[in-house]
Amino acid sequence: MREIVFDTETTGLSFNSGDRLVEIGCVEMINRIETGRTYHAYFHPERAMPAEAQRIHGLSDAFLSDKPKFHEKVEELLEFIGDAMLVAHNASFDFGFLNGELGRLGREIIALDRMIDTVAMARQRHPGAKHSLDALCTRYGIDRSHRVLHGALLDAQLLCQVYVELTGGRQIGLTLVSDEEIAIPVLDEDPRVAQPRPMRLFPLSDDELARHAAFVARLKNPLWGADASG
Repeated sequence: MREIVFDTETTGLSFNSGDRLVEIGCVEMINRIETGRTYHAYFHPERAMPAEAQRIHGLSDAFLSDKPKFHEKVEELLEFIGDAMLVAHNASFDFGFLNGELGRLGREIIALDRMIDTVAMARQRHPGAKHSLDALCTRYGIDRSHRVLHGALLDAQLLCQVYVELTGGRQIGLTLVSDEEIAIPVLDEDPRVAQPRPMRLFPLSDDELARHAAFVARLKNPLWGADASG
């Protein structure tokens, strides 16, 4: 099963209010194991970066000034995503911006039935607890010491580890083949009933027979030589 764990950074909280996507980071997982394939891009937002947004992710107007616009990278982004399920933390936010940018270009938006929201999963599994990415990393002992500012690819990589924990823990990755590929032996008899082993024959060589006869000949008054009537 192929899944894409992704995260976005934006100029604000609402695409419909004029905010834009400025960064996306995607990590490929197959059967809940990271494959090492990632996609990461920055986008020129075609508007000024609000100071409050810059304080969160550190992406300034100057940094983004020479970055491509979304329409210049959309094809390679969609090619990487393919038809995989998409995993995000507070996924409606990230889907809102991704589909907003796609809709702005007249492209087909991504169906919401492909969305997996790890915030919803965390609320169900840990009701009443904090469900931020930082809080879940702390809960599951995931090292985030290198996370100073929000960054789309780094956050997606951390979310991969959180997602594995939310879906059953690290032991999920131990299965390297699918159930269909595992050969299950079919027993002809009930394994709970002890079955007798077939008799094994150990034939003697002529030399072994000759040495045995010589040994027996040296025995004095062997029992099998006594007179049974005596």
